[in-house]
Amino acid sequence: MTIRRNYGEGEYYHIYNRGAHRGNIAHNETDRKRFLFGILYYQSPRQFTNVQRIVEGYSPLSGFPVSEQALDEVLQTRIVDLVCFCLMPNHFHLLVRERTEGGISSYMGRIMNAYTHYINTKYERSGHLFEGRYKAKHIADNNQLLYLSAYIHRNPRELKAWKETYFEYPWSSLQDLTEANRWGGLLEADIIADQFETTPDSNYRDFVETSTAKIFEEEIPGFEQK
Repeated sequence: MTIRRNYGEGEYYHIYNRGAHRGNIAHNETDRKRFLFGILYYQSPRQFTNVQRIVEGYSPLSGFPVSEQALDEVLQTRIVDLVCFCLMPNHFHLLVRERTEGGISSYMGRIMNAYTHYINTKYERSGHLFEGRYKAKHIADNNQLLYLSAYIHRNPRELKAWKETYFEYPWSSLQDLTEANRWGGLLEADIIADQFETTPDSNYRDFVETSTAKIFEEEIPGFEQK
């Protein structure tokens, strides 16, 4: 059962959660692909069959093998806009905008329920995968929007293997804002990226690189718990 919360249509929210008991929510690349599929395609209530086959067909170059018709249906019936994301071993961050009333609640309920079922079945476990319900913080203005995007994208620096190369981390949308958007309309990267094309010396990569935004959520000024 999806619990409805009150969000504002057209408003932006930072959505995040971590694994129960701080455990991993993804154990390997296949798990990360499965979670990524949900982040991208569950923006719409459209149902997919043979999700495992789709996930197995994932390619870093071409993405998920979803038909043009199915993709168009998702884009036409989205209930949220995905702006940026980062999937870490034991937690995740999303920046989303609500398009329709109840959109975020439905989107997150579907992602978390489907992925928990997948993990529990695959690893023959039971119970909660995540640490309670997801957290959602309202983004009050554009400065917070930019600050939060940098915070999300700097997360992979905490991983030893990616500390110096976090711009290439495949489970984050950072490369989609600084290079080519791998996901087209499924990721509204231009909401952030276009703000750094107004002057020759404005560069989102430099903004993230020099940001001090990798701090605890409680220390981010002005965020309002919803």
